[in-house]
Amino acid sequence: MSTLKATTIEPATGTNVTLGTTGDTVALPGNTLALDTWKDSGGNTLFTSNGSGVVSSVNSALTGSGPVLISTQTASSSSSISFTSGLDATYDKYMFVFVNIHAASNGERLQFQVSTDGGSSYGVTITSTYFDAYHKEDDSAAALVYQPANDLAQSTSYQDLNRGMGTNNDDSHSGVLHLFAPSNTTYVKQFYGTCNHAEHGTTSMNGFVAGYVNSTSAVDAINFKCSSGNIDAGTFKLYGVK
Repeated sequence: MSTLKATTIEPATGTNVTLGTTGDTVALPGNTLALDTWKDSGGNTLFTSNGSGVVSSVNSALTGSGPVLISTQTASSSSSISFTSGLDATYDKYMFVFVNIHAASNGERLQFQVSTDGGSSYGVTITSTYFDAYHKEDDSAAALVYQPANDLAQSTSYQDLNRGMGTNNDDSHSGVLHLFAPSNTTYVKQFYGTCNHAEHGTTSMNGFVAGYVNSTSAVDAINFKCSSGNIDAGTFKLYGVK
């Protein structure tokens, strides 16, 4: 077998180098093929790397049907956290994941509202229901309770996701909010959320909220804030689900 040794091989014309032809097998030993952009035979990009292990431009056909991370925001003494991009018709459902949210003020509630004008204003009409299960650390009380003070009836107020977060150093709130078909212009926008937090009275409180945004306009932004004071710390993630 002949051996061709070269540092660089370039095409005689154009920008493409063809190895073999239809029906040929081209064998490459070890890990000698290094490309930043991978394309199929039709010239479609499968994915791109920056050469340091960071992958971008992933073809949507490779992402499967699971949640796809769209963006992440980290709160740090923030008055609110907003997602004003990424909510569109690409996915049937969107998930907002909250990780270790810590309030700056004791007893405050994490809340959300949506926008139909790209985040210029928040206050779309919501109807919802809210209940929670709680259990005190000292085992003195535990119950499953409907909480009418935390639901909304054709209101443009912010929707509560929990009740009374604590501000001890180890207190936090984590959970998921699901929003369905926000770009649909025929139906209202259904949502539900499940969260758990360390309540300011040393209680584990599991909150459940569900309802609908009573608008046929496309929802294209969402805002999270505390009922009063800043969001001291925590991570907010936006995922799309096919």
